[in-house]
Amino acid sequence: MSVQSLEIFLKEKKEVIDKQLPLYIEKMKAPTSLKEAMLYSVYAGGKRLRPILLLAAMQAFRKDDEAGLPVACAVEMVHTYSLIHDDLPCMDDDDLRRGKPTNHKMFGEAMAVLAGDALLTNSFGIIANINHPFVTSEMKVELIKGLSDAAGAEGMVGGQVADMEGEEKNLQLQELEYIHQHKTGNMIRYSVIAGAVLAQATKEQLQHLEVFADHLGLAFQIQDDILDIEGDEAVIGKPVGSDENNQKSTYPKLLTLDGAKKKLNYHIAAAKEALLKTGIDTTRLEEITNYMVTRNH
Repeated sequence: MSVQSLEIFLKEKKEVIDKQLPLYIEKMKAPTSLKEAMLYSVYAGGKRLRPILLLAAMQAFRKDDEAGLPVACAVEMVHTYSLIHDDLPCMDDDDLRRGKPTNHKMFGEAMAVLAGDALLTNSFGIIANINHPFVTSEMKVELIKGLSDAAGAEGMVGGQVADMEGEEKNLQLQELEYIHQHKTGNMIRYSVIAGAVLAQATKEQLQHLEVFADHLGLAFQIQDDILDIEGDEAVIGKPVGSDENNQKSTYPKLLTLDGAKKKLNYHIAAAKEALLKTGIDTTRLEEITNYMVTRNH
């Protein structure tokens, strides 16, 4: 497939998600001020890579991705909540996100916390309320459990804690990988696996896709660490050098910038090798992999 076709695919899927995602919030019977704070961060944009990965995984099995749209929106809600909370003064204390003032800068810390809470909890309700003939009750339970595992104490939240506790410490590579596998990688893995579950993948295919997603998640984070050094603030929408300012361990700090780039290439190759073993049409997933790990923002 051509680069242009990938660009069209990403654009079309992003537009679908951007259109559907706010509708879940707008129809809530909730205080207007809360919905405004939630919508502010949802409308702030983003590449929607996690939900797009989910839809791409479904299409790799030649399945219509309509049934996956609610789960894709749930994934993006969890991701958006995590960004709101990450930006808080008690966490990374960032003033900008995607080139705009962070949620707490616009609505205050208390409302930002509550907006994040609401996005997280509502994500599970979206999956529970899916009404599609191909989505069984068993699938919903599996998807909800998977999202809880990926986002909770054994996943993203646990990774965030390990990241905080690792500040001002010289972490070993294994410790750094634990942080990123949980803080970032688990939600990327969930996105891929959720799409495969909806497409009724075999147990063996799910195992190969887990390996793929784990390597992709680490590659994605390494690229983030590289961009924090080499990126253009005007392009990435937030200050560069924030990891260094917050005294965080990163791949370039641990391995040198050149070593981090070599590690990036290793994980890219391993991810693609796992894809080859699935027996599905992995062309689009490979293209998205290339895009995610060579992006400039």
